[in-house]
Amino acid sequence: MPTDTAVVESAEVSGLDNLELAPKTNKGTIGKRIWRNTWPKLLAVAIVLIGWQVVVWSEWKPEYVLPGPSQVFSDLGDVVTSGDFWDGVRLTLTRALTGFALAVAIGTVVGAAVSQFPPLRAAIGSLITGLQTMPSIMWFPLAILLFQISESAIMFVVVIGAAPSVANGLISGIDYVPRTWLRVGQVLGMRGIAKYRHLILPASLPSFISGLKQGWAFSWRSLMAGELLVIVPGALSIGVRMQQARDLSDSSLVICYIIVVLVIGILIDVLFNAADNALRKRWGLTGS
Repeated sequence: MPTDTAVVESAEVSGLDNLELAPKTNKGTIGKRIWRNTWPKLLAVAIVLIGWQVVVWSEWKPEYVLPGPSQVFSDLGDVVTSGDFWDGVRLTLTRALTGFALAVAIGTVVGAAVSQFPPLRAAIGSLITGLQTMPSIMWFPLAILLFQISESAIMFVVVIGAAPSVANGLISGIDYVPRTWLRVGQVLGMRGIAKYRHLILPASLPSFISGLKQGWAFSWRSLMAGELLVIVPGALSIGVRMQQARDLSDSSLVICYIIVVLVIGILIDVLFNAADNALRKRWGLTGS
């Protein structure tokens, strides 16, 4: 007959084994996860709409100056169902993606060169940071003098606004690559382009993606300012349509285009966050 102590110890061990072998708790269905991530955003939107409506009810401004949400969203529905609107969105996104691609190419080359050559960093490292902090709108007078009222003027400001952020993101990422990794790469015979392609660039991706995200924010802001200031004949972009609505004193339509720009910015931010989360998961920095 086993003693009472032996029975207790056996039960404890059995309990620990069962606990260790128990299946992992289910984190919930896809629907529940989507809802868990969505309801805070919906709550934020509801708070904004309620606050907006309260301000309208307070009659702080006449309704033709500050229309309510119902009128704005009714007009927004009419706007997004027109073919001309989507032509404007396509033109604006084409400009944004083209300018951002050029900024990424230039910023990546500059960032790699500055991080590789200390004399070059000493010469222009602070200049890159200065360019990054400079308001994009300050470049438009020079851009108009150089390129007149044209697409090139807008592209110039978009690129010069975004490229420094991309370069600084890459420089920061390369600076934080562990020295041990570099020595291992040297032992494995990595030199030149192969060293950057297989070691330095992958290791600097987290900071580089942050730089890309910040660069996109600068390029998007620069583009919106450019479309309001540099109106190219025949190019009815989002900024031009907003300017036309402002000239007609159509507050509702102006707010409609503000919402469109906001939504596009949020969607692009979601894409960047998805890329960042995928990278973190691949590196084991988040839960599966």
